[in-house]
Amino acid sequence: MSLVFAGITPHPPMLLPTIGKDETKKIDKTKKAFSVMEQRLYASHPDVIIIISPHGSYFVDAFTVNSCPEYETDFKEFGDISTKIKFKGETSLAYKIRKAAFSQNLPTATISEFKLDHGSGVPLYFLTSHLKNFSLLQLGFCDLSHKNHVEFGNVLQELILSSNKRIAVIASGDMSHSLTSDSPAGFSPEGKKFDAKIQELLSQQSISGFLQLSPDFINAAAECGLRSLLILLGIIQGVRCSYHQLNYEAPFGVGYLTAFYEF
Repeated sequence: MSLVFAGITPHPPMLLPTIGKDETKKIDKTKKAFSVMEQRLYASHPDVIIIISPHGSYFVDAFTVNSCPEYETDFKEFGDISTKIKFKGETSLAYKIRKAAFSQNLPTATISEFKLDHGSGVPLYFLTSHLKNFSLLQLGFCDLSHKNHVEFGNVLQELILSSNKRIAVIASGDMSHSLTSDSPAGFSPEGKKFDAKIQELLSQQSISGFLQLSPDFINAAAECGLRSLLILLGIIQGVRCSYHQLNYEAPFGVGYLTAFYEF
């Protein structure tokens, strides 16, 4: 099997000591969960890492495949202009994904952007510190149906499982942004219900449960990670694996979930 690792991560810039400073103590459990995941990812020896980010270039009606031959993290939006990590891009797989997706009537736009948003940069900062000789491919979701996102994941699965490379997938995304009155989206009682439901469905590996979530429920939760998860679920659909949740916490009114799949 060429799928060697799959993980779910939050992406709070506050985790970086250059940004969060003393505030990083409030999300120490997430940092420890990243450490465990980093060891798991390292042990899988990936040749390629695919990361799905909510915060890259966004197209309403098409998935995005960033085929840039080189990437660099960019945290200047958060006051950090010194932390810059470069990655080699995975261009051959990017081309195959676009071609395969179009054959399944799943619109896909190829972009070439050097700067990595924090949705990619934060997880990669913590997860790749000891990894060498791998290439990176950044993907983005869109406004197509949730079923389309699972189908896009199915396309990725076929390419991954037929590849002679060892491929890891990371679904980056925060959960509800409406958990408390101090949350970025304000408070909604649906926020906590949403995060609890997502954790339940992930533990059950229930794609049908995800597809049955009502749009009003999702919108009230003000999440940013659901479609990353849907793509990931499409990638692992039918693949024998077990789900392991490492941590969930919400010290800043945003749900941070860290988990991985063991194959």
